[in-house]
Amino acid sequence: MTVDLFYDYIWSGSIPDRPELRRCATALSSQIKPISYLKAHAAEIIRTLGEHGEPLIITQNGEAKAVVQDIASYEQAQETLALLKILALGNRQVEEGRVQPAADVLRRLRERSDSAQ
Repeated sequence: MTVDLFYDYIWSGSIPDRPELRRCATALSSQIKPISYLKAHAAEIIRTLGEHGEPLIITQNGEAKAVVQDIASYEQAQETLALLKILALGNRQVEEGRVQPAADVLRRLRERSDSAQ
């Protein structure tokens, strides 16, 4: 399942018979607010974001336009994204045959370390 597919379920209201998706959709649907709410309750929103760590989806003219989240959640998401990029790069290198046995790599690293001393 992709993230886009997950959001399609949330916005269309069409949740398959999978309880974990239903719970996520319910949690997110309570976190959708119009931009006027953000303008009127900015300090409260910032406080709540820090306490609960749940993102707030901001709508404008009935369409989702932005996501507001606390810095810790943002940093965690960025770290996760970086790890996923590393995994994707590794998978691509495996598919392209650009891999070497670990024993060979470790032997070469040890040789470099010994020659540097």
